[in-house]
Amino acid sequence: MSLKVGLVGATGMVGETFIQLLEERNFPLEELRPFASEKSEGLKLKCKNKDWTIQTLKPNCFDGLDLVFFSSGDSISKEWAPQAVQSGAFAVDNSAAFRMDAHTPLVVPEINAHLIPDKTQPCIIANPNCSTIQLVVALKPLLDRFGLESVYVSTYQSVSGAGKEAQQELLHQQSLQLQNKEIDEPKCFNHQILNNSIPEIGSFNDDGYCSEEEKIMNETKKILEASDLLISTFTVRVPTLNGHGESVFVTLKTEVSESEIKDSLQNFEGLSLIDNPKNHQFPTVLQSDGKNDVYLGRLHKDKSRPRSWIFWVVADNIRKGAALNGLQIAEKIFC
Repeated sequence: MSLKVGLVGATGMVGETFIQLLEERNFPLEELRPFASEKSEGLKLKCKNKDWTIQTLKPNCFDGLDLVFFSSGDSISKEWAPQAVQSGAFAVDNSAAFRMDAHTPLVVPEINAHLIPDKTQPCIIANPNCSTIQLVVALKPLLDRFGLESVYVSTYQSVSGAGKEAQQELLHQQSLQLQNKEIDEPKCFNHQILNNSIPEIGSFNDDGYCSEEEKIMNETKKILEASDLLISTFTVRVPTLNGHGESVFVTLKTEVSESEIKDSLQNFEGLSLIDNPKNHQFPTVLQSDGKNDVYLGRLHKDKSRPRSWIFWVVADNIRKGAALNGLQIAEKIFC
C-alpha cells in the first residue's frame, strides 16, 4: 500500500522530525503534501529523494489524501482537522484541541491501539501531550500487573517543547553571556531561561495549576482508562535544548519486590530500563535525544510510604513525544 499524506506544520520542529521518520521507518509514501504559513508557500521540502512543494491551507486542500498529520496549534486543528476527515482522510492531531473530547480516541499505540478504528473509517485521532506520553508508557506495565493507587510526577521540560524560537532564545542568551553582554528581555518565556528553572508551562488556573499540569493529569487518566487514579503533577521548564525528564512517585495496590517491578518494565514495548545507579548507569535527557524509546531508571522503594516506588523517566519530547507517536498511530491504521 502506498499512501498520500498531508503534513500541517511541515516547517516546525515536529514537522521536520516527522519527515525524518517517514524516511527512517520506510513509510509507504506515494505523495507528501506539506502545509505551512504563507511565508513558506512555494518552497521545496525534500523527503524520500523527492521535492514536495509547500502549500497553504485552503478549501478542499486535503482531497485525495489518506492521512493528515496536524502539528500547528489548537485553533488550526479545530478548524481544519474536521475538514480533513470530510475529505476522506484520517486526521492525527498533535494539538490539545480534541484530546479530552469524549468521542475522540487519545492514543499511545503501545497502550491503547485497540481504540484506533479500521482504515475504512476516517476520523480524528488525538496525539497526547509529550510529557503524558512518556509517563503513561512507564505507568502502563505497573498498572496492568500491580494496579496503581496514586501517581505524583514532577517534570523537567526542555525548551524544545516551546518550539524553534525557544531553542533559539536559549542559544542566543548563552551567546550573549559568553560575550559578557547584557541578556535581552525574554520573548518566549516570562523569565530568562538561561541559568534558570521556571515553574510555569502554559497558563495558570484559579487552583494554582498550570495548563501543562492539567493536561498530564487529565490525559493520563483517559489513556490508562483509570478515572479513579489519584494523580498530581508539577511542571518546570529547564535550560536544556531537547528531551524531557520526569521524577515519578507511584503507590501500587499490592506489595511487590524490585525484581517483580523490573520484570514488568523490561518486557514492555517502547520502554528501556537502565538501572545501575552505583555504576552511574541511569538514563539522562541527553541520552534520549534522537531516540525512539522511553527510558526509565533510578528505581527504588520509597522509605516513607508502603507500596510506593520512585523512578526517573526521560524521552525525546519532539520524537516520541510527538512525531513518532503520530506516525506509529498511522502505521497501526494502514500497515
